[in-house]
Amino acid sequence: MLVLVAPGQGAQTPGFLTPWLDLPGAADRVAAWSDAIGLDLAHYGTQADADAIRDTAVAQPLLVAAGLLSAAALSDALAANKPGAVAGHSVGEITAAAYAGVLTDDAALALVRKRGLAMADAAAITETGMAALLGGDPEVTIPHLEKLGLTPANVNGAGQIVAAGTAEQIAALAEDKPEGVRRVVPLKVAGAFHTHHMAPAVTTLEAAAKALDPADPKLTYVSNRDGKTVASGADVVSRLVGQVANPVRWDLCMETFKELGVTAMIELCPGGTLTGLAKRALPGVRTVALKTPDDLDAASELIADTASAADAAGA
Repeated sequence: MLVLVAPGQGAQTPGFLTPWLDLPGAADRVAAWSDAIGLDLAHYGTQADADAIRDTAVAQPLLVAAGLLSAAALSDALAANKPGAVAGHSVGEITAAAYAGVLTDDAALALVRKRGLAMADAAAITETGMAALLGGDPEVTIPHLEKLGLTPANVNGAGQIVAAGTAEQIAALAEDKPEGVRRVVPLKVAGAFHTHHMAPAVTTLEAAAKALDPADPKLTYVSNRDGKTVASGADVVSRLVGQVANPVRWDLCMETFKELGVTAMIELCPGGTLTGLAKRALPGVRTVALKTPDDLDAASELIADTASAADAAGA
């Protein structure tokens, strides 16, 4: 079984969209999305520096646009051999929801634009941030974070937890690491996402969600709230709203991938983060990360190989 996954904020790098805009029709699609949401996605994806694309209001729509472009580039291969499941990490869930047919591409871009702006506004209220903890035991790490007033905002599996809180709390964590944690790495994000600091953004998104007309997912949709599969489009949207202020449980998503029998994973652009976690937490699962269009051939080959293996197993 193949799972298609979409990365979250922090995966973007300066210029990463440049080669994708050379694909047929890509520049026109991005121009139309840019006009619709009032943000020059092509500029930010090709010319802007790291600080500019670190802005939450920019990074989030940029990531969803890139994910949808890369999925479209695989449309022929995926049309013949559909993924068995889809999932996204944090804002990547909006990409996954669009791919699964819950939202149209246009609705997904409009929603993520509102999400990014609302989360940027919430982040401006208090100086907050996030840091990745490498190594350690979750049963030791999570109580330690809570003692410092921090939230385990991303429980990513493969020995990685991301803590979030105020700047002072993040600084205290660097001086007082949980037992077993090798490193504390500050992340290039502009706020304490997936914590109570984002509560104002939830209110904004609840209002925005009322204007949506979600369809039920056409593919198995795995939610990063709890790793559960979700069959209702309305439930998917409700979870998209709530996850802004609640932890991402990517570890539970990967447990669900195991239960579903996933044997292959393709990570949409800008890929690398989630396939890296999979290599440690899902041994034996073949992965391809879409970083540039040069990776499309390998992804198409993996799709074909997975379909052939499924046919052989069912014979």
